[in-house]
Amino acid sequence: MGKAVGIIEVYGLAAAFVACDAGCKAANVTVENFDKNKPGNPEGLKVPLIVAVKFRGGVADVTAAIEAAKDAANAVSGVICTHIIPNVEDDTEKMLKLNAFDKN
Repeated sequence: MGKAVGIIEVYGLAAAFVACDAGCKAANVTVENFDKNKPGNPEGLKVPLIVAVKFRGGVADVTAAIEAAKDAANAVSGVICTHIIPNVEDDTEKMLKLNAFDKN
């Protein structure tokens, strides 16, 4: 099992960078590659791209990073959801490494 991971999904790349910066400044965490998801109803959203930011570290640090990231992203375009996994299993670890930014 690995470190804790905190995931925050936000609307748009700008909000993802703002959330990432705020989370890293708030706690002793590292960041993994962003991931994207283009929803099926982009015309119905204020920003037609969903970006996931993943923080890694101890549970307390990841929690602090997610809270700071949430506040920062809400000031830009909004947060879809957040979740913290305290102890990541090996099989989940493999899935966390997947990302869609290198695909069209």
